[in-house]
Amino acid sequence: MTQTLPVAPWRLFTVEARAVRRLSPSFVRVTFTGPDLDRFADNGYDQRVKLAFPLPDGRGMGLPEGPDWYARWRALPEHERSPIRTYTVRAARPDVSEVDVDLVLHGDSGPATRWARRVRPGDGITMLGPDAGYDGDHRGVEFRPPVAANLLLAGDETAVPAICAILERLPVTACGQVLLEVPEAADALPVVAPPGMVVRWLARGRNAHGFRLMPAVATAATDLVTGTPAGVPVTEVNVDAEILWEVPTPVASVPLYAWLAGEAGVIRNLRRHLVAERGLDRRAVAFMGYWRLGRPDPA
Repeated sequence: MTQTLPVAPWRLFTVEARAVRRLSPSFVRVTFTGPDLDRFADNGYDQRVKLAFPLPDGRGMGLPEGPDWYARWRALPEHERSPIRTYTVRAARPDVSEVDVDLVLHGDSGPATRWARRVRPGDGITMLGPDAGYDGDHRGVEFRPPVAANLLLAGDETAVPAICAILERLPVTACGQVLLEVPEAADALPVVAPPGMVVRWLARGRNAHGFRLMPAVATAATDLVTGTPAGVPVTEVNVDAEILWEVPTPVASVPLYAWLAGEAGVIRNLRRHLVAERGLDRRAVAFMGYWRLGRPDPA
């Protein structure tokens, strides 16, 4: 009797670029296709996937199979380990076996940016993503708001794809503010949002990361939160030694739910302001350090 193996939440998809579109100076959209992308689970919001990029000499792009793939990948010699980076699905169309991923172009030193600057239709890659055949929680979706009077979505260019995907899934009655700090004014992209969500693009220019975002979040908190609740202490996170990532279990009802993502040092400061200074319930503040200035992205 043949034994049927249980379906895992995530699976490896062998994909190739069907289309490549430059959206702005800092963003490129790659539409992936593959023979089994019809099994990709379209969970929406800020669903994460992992992409395995070629080695510097052009070899590889594969990942080990099986539930212990990550441990086996880590055990490989560094020169044989395909670089992995995490991205948000911008859109999924499993009915036509397509997944869109928007990549940020910054410099030319990292494996992801090098690949994104040179990718052409037909180029292959490996994607680790949610399997629609699994009937449980795939995980990888961090936008889990409680019942909230207002929403505050804020982040830098690395959070733009996630925030834009979240906005498209919000109910038409959603209200709040969206703050997107990007390198250039030309990086402001078309976005579909409920009429009650005010979207602001903040061009940073040559200023440091967070230069426009941090004061904008402070102003938004003043606009969106009534009264002046007392601040509460927060445990500081050393972003050079720890991953800045906390997605709380939703509470029943809150006046404001904040979703923050981007450079870890900036997000740490925003979290401190909202929780320690503004007094927001930390159970209603999701914050994620997508990357760390001056350090390689964690896999």
